[in-house]
Amino acid sequence: MSFRAAILTLYPAMFPGPLGHSLAGRALAEGRWALETVQIRDFAGDRHRSVDDTPAGGGAGMVMRADVLAAALDATTVRLPGLPVLAMTPRGAPLRQPRVRALAAGPGAIILCGRFEGIDQRLFDARDIEELSVGDYILSGGEVAACTLLDACVRLLPGVMGAPASADEESFESGLLEYPHYTRPQEWEGRTIPQVLRSGDHARIAAWRHAEAALITRSRRPDLWERHGGGPVPSPSGARREDGDDR
Repeated sequence: MSFRAAILTLYPAMFPGPLGHSLAGRALAEGRWALETVQIRDFAGDRHRSVDDTPAGGGAGMVMRADVLAAALDATTVRLPGLPVLAMTPRGAPLRQPRVRALAAGPGAIILCGRFEGIDQRLFDARDIEELSVGDYILSGGEVAACTLLDACVRLLPGVMGAPASADEESFESGLLEYPHYTRPQEWEGRTIPQVLRSGDHARIAAWRHAEAALITRSRRPDLWERHGGGPVPSPSGARREDGDDR
C-alpha cells in the first residue's frame, strides 16, 4: 500500500462517499490506496464529548478547540508517521494541479476537516499543518473539500487510470485549460466536428488544440493566462477558428 489517507472529521459516515465509486472506488477496492476516518469527538475529555466553544472576544458561531484537535491529530500522526498534515480551510492556499501531483507522488495525507466558524489558531501555531482551499466559497465543513482533494490525487496513482497519458493534456497540466473535445456522430443538430480533427494530420491537430486551449484560457481564466506567460494567442496555419467546418 503506497498511498494512505486518514480523515479527521466529526462525520465519518460521509466517507468514502463519492470516493467509493468510479475510478477512486475501484482503486480503493483493489487496494491501490487506503482510506480511514478518525472521529474527533473520541478525543474530547468531557462527558458531553465537546469539540467546540464560543469564540474568544465574542462573535457568532463556535470555534473548534485546539486541545481536542491536537489530541486527535497527535494520535494519528504517531500511528501514521511521515504523512503530511493538511487542513481544508477557506483561507488556505489554492489547491492547484502541481500540488496535487506532489501529494499523489507521496505516501498519502492526514486531512483535518474543520467545522463551525473555524479552528483555534493555536493549533496551526503549534503543529505543522498545511492549509488548503478548493475555491473562493464557503462549505459547511472540510469533508467535501477533502473528497475533492483525494479524488484529484487518487486518479493520478499508478494503475488507477486505464491510460495514464490521458492526464497529461487535461486542464491545468500545461497551465492552460483543456481544448474542446468531439466524438461521434460527425454531425449533430447541424453542427459538425471541426475539419482539422478529421484531417489525419497530427501536426495540424496538435496546433489546433493548443490554439484552442490558449483562446479558452485567455477568455475564461485571464488569471491562468497571465500565469502561463500571456502574450499573443498562437494562430498557426490551420489552427485558428474559421467559418465553416472548423466550428
